[in-house]
Amino acid sequence: MTMSSINIECVLPENCRCGESPVWEEASNSLLFVDIPAKKVCRWDSLSKQVHRMTVDAPVSSVALRQLGGYVATIGTKFCALNWEDQSVTVLATVEKDKKNNRFNDGKVDPAGRYFAGTMAEETAPAVLERHQGSLYSLFPDHHVEKYFDQVDISNGLDWSLDHKIFYYIDSLSYSVDAFDYDLQTGKIWKRLQTVMLPVDKTTSCCFGGKFYSEMYVTCARDGMDPEDLLQQPKAGGIFKITGLGVKGIPPNPYVG
Repeated sequence: MTMSSINIECVLPENCRCGESPVWEEASNSLLFVDIPAKKVCRWDSLSKQVHRMTVDAPVSSVALRQLGGYVATIGTKFCALNWEDQSVTVLATVEKDKKNNRFNDGKVDPAGRYFAGTMAEETAPAVLERHQGSLYSLFPDHHVEKYFDQVDISNGLDWSLDHKIFYYIDSLSYSVDAFDYDLQTGKIWKRLQTVMLPVDKTTSCCFGGKFYSEMYVTCARDGMDPEDLLQQPKAGGIFKITGLGVKGIPPNPYVG
């Protein structure tokens, strides 16, 4: 496959300060994502091209589908349920009440329907923060929370292997991917198959979506960029769609609680 068949399009010039957690919702042909410091959860309808936004009361770092309807999100240090129709937020669980400077970062639902998310200290500048303040948690379907490990900087890039036997985990500042199984054996994985250059520097996350999950959607950030950078990268903070990759993703897991 040649690189020339890959097409990159900014489908939504959202100017996200820090866009994150893209999730495809097949039922509505929509892309969900968050803008962490702007405290917004957004839903972009790929058919009507309309975007709807919901503002919450603290930094919102991840959003996921919920089997019962609506969504779940990590807001501040709370696991929450979102009712999109009436724009209401219900707290399901709170962690780290003693750490006022912490917030959740990346979160994702595992194949069994548990919502995993890690905490971090609030940044004083992009990737500048008090070290080892975070922990990794999971919200179970009965809404109880379990803690897996602590001493984490920035939990990111959570995912599971197709056979569900390996949990992949990234702590951003350690610059490695850890693979955990029940023996907690750690290993580096992933191999680079191809590289796609976007017209922005600060890409943050990606997901597959669209028809047959053959499109890749990418979020990015504009916080921390100076005016000259922004002139060079006017689409910073937008939502990008990449087609022609020749690979497909799988549907996201819904939270079952």
